[in-house]
Amino acid sequence: MVQVCLNGSRSAAEGAVLPLSPEELARAAAQAVAAGATQVHVHPKTPCGRDSLSPRVLAATLEAIRSRVRVPVGVTTGAWAEPDPAARLARVRSWSVLPDFASVNWHEPGAEAVAGQLLALGVDVEAGIWSGTDGAARFAASPLGPRVLRVLAEVTDPNPATAEDSARSLLAGLGPAHGRPVLLHGEEGGTWPVLRLAARLGLATRIGLEDTLFLADGRRASGNAQLVAEGLLQYGSFQRSS
Repeated sequence: MVQVCLNGSRSAAEGAVLPLSPEELARAAAQAVAAGATQVHVHPKTPCGRDSLSPRVLAATLEAIRSRVRVPVGVTTGAWAEPDPAARLARVRSWSVLPDFASVNWHEPGAEAVAGQLLALGVDVEAGIWSGTDGAARFAASPLGPRVLRVLAEVTDPNPATAEDSARSLLAGLGPAHGRPVLLHGEEGGTWPVLRLAARLGLATRIGLEDTLFLADGRRASGNAQLVAEGLLQYGSFQRSS
């Protein structure tokens, strides 16, 4: 499985190719799926470009993307979109159009309540476990662990020279991860080393403008579809060489 992460919490200032509106996200999703992506992860945005958990914003984004693709579509529940845990939980409860899955960052305050609410709504949960946090320890002790769709092992080390070691440390800290599948990915300079490690380990991964604006050779990517195509080539090459 190669998931495309279309935009993340980036802003328009980071590049004209970054999709922000529902229409732009739908077009980018269709292009990425045509390039080989099997799932979509998106950060719904307000018209001013801010990440939002608003049911209105979420519905417009999901409906636009689903009009163009037939693969599972997931969203963020990151605390930066709604810092107050109680307000974040209330936002999730108010969703009228539901994503197929949602990522919940286990180190954030209120994560277990949000995950529990998503499961009660019938939304699958990606347990986001970030390197450099206590997320792995919290997840290991969580009664919800066996019920999540998968673990999203997120390597926050942006250094290409050390990101693979950081990824291996994160995976070691996760241990058996309640027996759930693991999707491993990096960000910024660590994106491509971690993707290649995921290939060697036979793990699912993701790629897209949320994680990096650049191709493996350092050229600026033209968009999510080009990153997906390059990611599949890299994954296949390193999977074969392992």
